[in-house]
Amino acid sequence: MVSRYGGGGNINGNNNDYNDDNNEDDDSNETEDCEAQLVANSSSSRGMKDHRVYHHITSASSRHHHHHPLSLSSGGGGGGGGGGGDMMLNGGRFCLRPGYYKCLSRTLLALGFIFVIWQNYSNCKAQEELCKMTRDSLEAIRAASIACQNIKEPVHMPMPTSAKLCDAVEDFNKLGKPNDGPVIYAITPTFTRPVQKAELTRLSQTFLLVPNFHWIVVEDSPKKTPLVTNFLAQSGLRYTHINAPTPSNYKLGKHDPNWKKPRGVEQRNAALRWIRSNLNESNNGVIFFADDDNTYSRHLFKEVAKVKRVGVWPVGLVGGLMVERPICDKATGKVTGFNAVWKPDRPFPIDMAGFGINLQVILEKKTALFAYDIQSGFQESEILKQVTTRDELEGLADGCTKVYVWHTRTQAPVLNTETILNKKGKSSNDGIEV
Repeated sequence: MVSRYGGGGNINGNNNDYNDDNNEDDDSNETEDCEAQLVANSSSSRGMKDHRVYHHITSASSRHHHHHPLSLSSGGGGGGGGGGGDMMLNGGRFCLRPGYYKCLSRTLLALGFIFVIWQNYSNCKAQEELCKMTRDSLEAIRAASIACQNIKEPVHMPMPTSAKLCDAVEDFNKLGKPNDGPVIYAITPTFTRPVQKAELTRLSQTFLLVPNFHWIVVEDSPKKTPLVTNFLAQSGLRYTHINAPTPSNYKLGKHDPNWKKPRGVEQRNAALRWIRSNLNESNNGVIFFADDDNTYSRHLFKEVAKVKRVGVWPVGLVGGLMVERPICDKATGKVTGFNAVWKPDRPFPIDMAGFGINLQVILEKKTALFAYDIQSGFQESEILKQVTTRDELEGLADGCTKVYVWHTRTQAPVLNTETILNKKGKSSNDGIEV
């Protein structure tokens, strides 16, 4: 019995060994299948670590000999949903995880948001440019409207009171009576500043000594100021008062140097338009541009009166020289060159105070005007090249050897204490015109 039971035990033991052998064969076959599948998909699973492959193999052997597809994560994260990759092997095919689509959609959303911001920025820049163009156009229309009003501005004649009539006549006789010579039309642009009245006063004292003189004063202002209006009314001169504001895009900033933008363009052009609208071929005159910061000798205007078409003369203290002048041929009196060293390549290297133009030439050249969009220092050349040539220039002031005008500049006054008073709501000139 014992033997039989023992023999029976051996038989069972042998059967168990047989079953174990069969199981080992099955495991071996399954392992080979998995390895074959791994080799077939080695392009996507080459980076996997050995212990992950072993994990899938041992898992497969414990599933009651059923063959399940082998899944490998392309990133490092194990099985199931814990993997960190976006792709996986499933039956030998690649497929994308849902997270990949979510990332792609967020990227597209971000790009769309950036595009919308860029579009809004572009629209804002376009609207800003359109507003600037509209503003400049409106200012040009306003300037043209003011210019039309200026054309009808009357000529004011000095009328001394009866109490001073005798003194005025006596002074007038000493200075010289009007004659049959040309009227000198002096064009003076001016603008509001602390020294404005002082500058105009200095000029008016010289102009009072000139017979046949007509002063055209043009304010750089939207309207005529009381200071200039009252000053001219008391000047004793024959004058025309005009206002012509410079467009804001051409105005100098508070700390800009004088040469950064052209000055006096709008004002000189307004005066030329007034002349062409109120004078004709029957008038005898010469146009002279008299800036309010220069210094003039009364002898200069005797030379100005000699101009037949376009005359030139020296100017002192300008262009880095003691005198900047045309060079004249002593025999013929014709201008042969200029001694200018500042931008000598200018068509006419000369200062604004260094030439005069006969009235008939201005009336003939109806479109001759100054311009904004030119190089600094070329304003004189801009007007002269429209009315004459170098060969036609007339050298005056004793063959351009006498200086009767100086390019002076009044020093800006130091008003620090006045500024402090203004901040406190006070001023030293309260109710007083300075």
